[in-house]
Amino acid sequence: MRLYDSVIADTKKQLKAFAPKVWSYDENKVWPDAGESELVLKRDAAYELGGSGLPAVNFTCVTTDAVLTGNQVMLYGPELREIKGDSPYARIVILRTRELGKDDEEAYKAVRNMEFVKYHVFPKGYMFRISSGDFREQVRVGKTALRRGISFRSVGFDFIRQYLKNPNILNVELIFVTDPQAPYESFKKSAKKTADITRTLTHILDGMPTDCRSCSLKPVCDEVEGMRKLHFERSGRR
Repeated sequence: MRLYDSVIADTKKQLKAFAPKVWSYDENKVWPDAGESELVLKRDAAYELGGSGLPAVNFTCVTTDAVLTGNQVMLYGPELREIKGDSPYARIVILRTRELGKDDEEAYKAVRNMEFVKYHVFPKGYMFRISSGDFREQVRVGKTALRRGISFRSVGFDFIRQYLKNPNILNVELIFVTDPQAPYESFKKSAKKTADITRTLTHILDGMPTDCRSCSLKPVCDEVEGMRKLHFERSGRR
């Protein structure tokens, strides 16, 4: 599946001006996972990523491109221990998968299952709230967790561990952004485009009509390589 490759390319381009810290995945350095949602009260929090109305963007892209061959965490900006107050934040996930089969509907379900992994990661002392409607992911970081050495590296490793439990996922690149100068508005546009691609794919699989002139999703089909081809292949089978 290469439908999200243009979003991945745009994201990489947006980050090119910033120098990241990079850590290869090490399963022995994963931050402890609570196993279920853990409440971090405001009085027990050191700060919030995306708090005080600051940007807090999250999106996931899937690709079969073999350019991504390892599992790693990348951080653009200060580490958790270096942040002193509420901070802008983005978490971007790029998943390389095996070919998901010839059945488009099964491939779509597989992609959705991968996206849902984020609802099953519970780093101790790191409470996040996801709002899919506006692509926000706001995080409350506990004071105790900071004293114990929580980091984006170890939290990212927790995410990677959970993603790799899915047999369709081959590699994971987990990107955190906290640099105040990062293009968060552009990230939000990328998040919306990702959601639009997924929504368009849903409509295609549901058998939407092929009169493109009357379709509100036409701009997505026109822009995303492979989407128009999928649309007409799907309609031709019906």
